[in-house]
Amino acid sequence: MDRIITSSRDRTSLLSTHKVLRNTYFMLSLTLAFSAITATASTVLMLPSPGLILTLVGMYGLMFLTYKTADKPVGILSAFAFTGFLGYILGPILNAYLSAGMGDVIGMALGGTALVFCCCSAYVLTTRKDMSFLGGMLMAGIVIVLVGMLANIFLQLPALHLAISAVFILISSGAILY
Repeated sequence: MDRIITSSRDRTSLLSTHKVLRNTYFMLSLTLAFSAITATASTVLMLPSPGLILTLVGMYGLMFLTYKTADKPVGILSAFAFTGFLGYILGPILNAYLSAGMGDVIGMALGGTALVFCCCSAYVLTTRKDMSFLGGMLMAGIVIVLVGMLANIFLQLPALHLAISAVFILISSGAILY
């Protein structure tokens, strides 16, 4: 007996989902670019670190502002203020790495992050697979990494540090897919 099974999905729902994803990734790319620009400016101008108190007040204050204005047009400005502030406080950290002769670490981290994010995003958007099955494994992986980090505080093993970094990259990639 031949059975024909058909499946349909509302086209407007699918287009709406793709539009939301496209807009989300576009906003993410703009805020990351703005953060990179402010980090570069902070690095080039050799701006000082704002200090612990101002950093915490600025970060949590701007996070709160972004959350409270999320549904308003000014929410976009607060999101850019938040990512710009994060870029500003990143400048002195980047200067510390550059002065230690470790500029290649910055470039590798930036390039690796961009490559992994783009590849994982492109994979999910082109295959349209449901990756919700990754949730449990991601949580287990996060717990394993945290335990490994705590162990390495006491053990100080370079190989364990490398392994933790590699596992964290895998978990972050899974989170993008999820």
